[in-house]
Amino acid sequence: MKSFLLKVSLLLFFLLKITNGDVLFSSLPRSLFVVVSTMEVLKAGEDNITVTFGLNQTVTNQTDESYKKVKVKLCYAPVSQVDRKWRKTNDNLKKDKTCQFTIYNKPYERNVEGFKWDIEKDVPTATYFVRSYVYNDADEEIAYGQTTNDKKSDNLFKIEGISGRSMLIDIASICFSVFAFLSLVGFFFIEKRQSKVKT
Repeated sequence: MKSFLLKVSLLLFFLLKITNGDVLFSSLPRSLFVVVSTMEVLKAGEDNITVTFGLNQTVTNQTDESYKKVKVKLCYAPVSQVDRKWRKTNDNLKKDKTCQFTIYNKPYERNVEGFKWDIEKDVPTATYFVRSYVYNDADEEIAYGQTTNDKKSDNLFKIEGISGRSMLIDIASICFSVFAFLSLVGFFFIEKRQSKVKT
């Protein structure tokens, strides 16, 4: 009897852990449209993108009365997630690491909204798309929209991050390397000459 109660309590604990109110991406309707102004190679810290989003009028029988807040995020495309567990897609939105950069976070308005986002310097080199989520009063995702298709293969753009190296650093490292090599050769000849003088 004790082992049965233990098994039942463990099962209930496990089920509660799974169904603790997490939102699954697959359960969200695609009721927003999102458009990005550019589909080219951009540079972090220099370029910007213009994002326009709003209620998708082509979807029938939808209402936006429960929409309270909207967040627009920069998301990694599948090609930039390969062999990178820290960018892994998960259907559970609390565990999903696809969209790590929030670029807009404001209350929802019914009219079409647009904004310009300056690409920050800390955005790494990758291929991206833009996704927006709308939230209800409980701060749970209830709908989404994105610039790409369901397979995340169209309307992608690339951002080149700052590598941390500049032309001056490269020139300085070459100069120091040449100086070190010449010093080594010079000390070698000086040591050889001193050893000949002693003998």
